[in-house]
Amino acid sequence: MNNLTVTQINGINTIDSREVAEMVDVRHDNLLTKIKGYEDILDSSKLRSQDFFIQSTYLNSQNKEQPCYLLTRKGCDMVANKMTGEKGILFTAEYVTKFEEMEKQLKPTCIEDVLIQSLQEMKDVKLKLEQQDIAITNANNRIDIIKEVVAIDNTAWRAETQNLLNKIAVKLGGTSQFFQQLRAESYDLLERRMGAKLDTRLTNKRRRMAEEGVCKSKRDKLSRIDIIAEDKKLVEGYIAIVKEMAIKYGIAD
Repeated sequence: MNNLTVTQINGINTIDSREVAEMVDVRHDNLLTKIKGYEDILDSSKLRSQDFFIQSTYLNSQNKEQPCYLLTRKGCDMVANKMTGEKGILFTAEYVTKFEEMEKQLKPTCIEDVLIQSLQEMKDVKLKLEQQDIAITNANNRIDIIKEVVAIDNTAWRAETQNLLNKIAVKLGGTSQFFQQLRAESYDLLERRMGAKLDTRLTNKRRRMAEEGVCKSKRDKLSRIDIIAEDKKLVEGYIAIVKEMAIKYGIAD
């Protein structure tokens, strides 16, 4: 009797029907006939015959394709149960031993695969949690900024609009140059929207202050934001413009 060879097909351990026939000393075609009978009974009883016997083929010595079966452990059990005597006992002992050997060989790999998969899943979960934490933090920051934008009123508007422009400047690069450009942009938008000439008003204001005897250093400190502060409509328009700029540059998104 030859030793049986267990082959894994699509993750299923099987033994070729030709090896089974040789070991139990029966003609292969006779074994195929018996297996076909088992297969018909299983299928008619709505049981999966593929869990026992997998149809296959091989090439004979004349290079012609011939039918065979791949027997799973269940299939070997069924064939062995129909046998008696020494051949059946030896066949049972052999296929049980071979299947167990194959399972032992595969078990470490399976455990390793499971551990690798588990570690990967843990990493994925950790990454998702970290991403969620970042998203929540960003959302909370956006909410705080939106509250800050909405909360600007006519009492502390100078400090609050400057704070928003500073935040935009930080997002763009964080330099004073960006802040100056943003401040100039806000003035330009106000002039175009409100039809106000801030520089003209500033010049006229400084002239009046000079006529009133205000020192030059104080006149030089006067700025366009001071001109805006003198006109309630300009203040309201400027607040609205800075809020729009915060949204435009993504500070309040």
